[in-house]
Amino acid sequence: MASRKAMILGSTGQVGVELQRSFAGYGEVLAYDRSQADLTRPGAIIETIRQQKPSVVLLAAAYTAVDKAESEPELAMAVNAEAPGLLAQACAESDILFVTYSTDYVFDGSKREPWVESDEPRPLNMYGRSKLEGERRVQQAGGRHLIFRTSWVYGPHGKNFFLTMLRLGKEREELSIVADQTGSPTSSIAIAAATRTVVDRMEGLSSAEAAARSGIYHMTCAGSTNWYEFARHIFSECADQLEGRQPRLRPLKAEDYPTPAKRPSYSVMSNEMLSNAWDVRLPAWQDAFATVKNRLQAPLS
Repeated sequence: MASRKAMILGSTGQVGVELQRSFAGYGEVLAYDRSQADLTRPGAIIETIRQQKPSVVLLAAAYTAVDKAESEPELAMAVNAEAPGLLAQACAESDILFVTYSTDYVFDGSKREPWVESDEPRPLNMYGRSKLEGERRVQQAGGRHLIFRTSWVYGPHGKNFFLTMLRLGKEREELSIVADQTGSPTSSIAIAAATRTVVDRMEGLSSAEAAARSGIYHMTCAGSTNWYEFARHIFSECADQLEGRQPRLRPLKAEDYPTPAKRPSYSVMSNEMLSNAWDVRLPAWQDAFATVKNRLQAPLS
């Protein structure tokens, strides 16, 4: 049997960095950052896929500037929809497993119980629309594929709410944080670990079984909170990183903090399908947070 080979696109992003950790020992790991794999030039990436013949392609890169997407819809659609569709098609043609990530922002937030995969998506913003179109194009490409919808992603690397709070906590005496948007903070570490487990199990299936179990799965940490309570948790748990500072927190309504892109007020997602299909359960968000905190090895500058 030929050695397995994993190709990670977006290797320097918060999920990409952790995928390199979780796929250590998988076989050969090929890691490509934005300069080496530009999603605005998918043809070059497809050529690399054909040359390298990986066992699995993990697309961890995306256009993630939610507010900026409102003024750059063509770029958001090119990166989040057109490129994933073309890459998935190339993988399908060569029987390569294709894995990518989507978002809770495909939903409008109107429910008050966890969203399931069969719920009808109604994105409120351009970012959500571009990711939803990416889902559709990947599914239309056929072949073996996994689309993991996740939410409120953060970790010890990249740009995210957790690292922003640590930085602002040192700089400001008071912070106003939105308190009426509910979701599930999900760590890049937990996402990468769960992805590795599902990929290993997918590769153990026959082609027919793998095709039948391809599709969309929700992948978030268990439990839920709001941004204000998440910030409180960060500051209470990360006193060492804050060098003794504790900013005052003021809860804010989303309507009092207008942004170019509207966010869903409730985006908690059910992980039952992931659990039933793959026997994979992500930890409670508080436990996942403790792991992220422990991974921070040096003070932030």
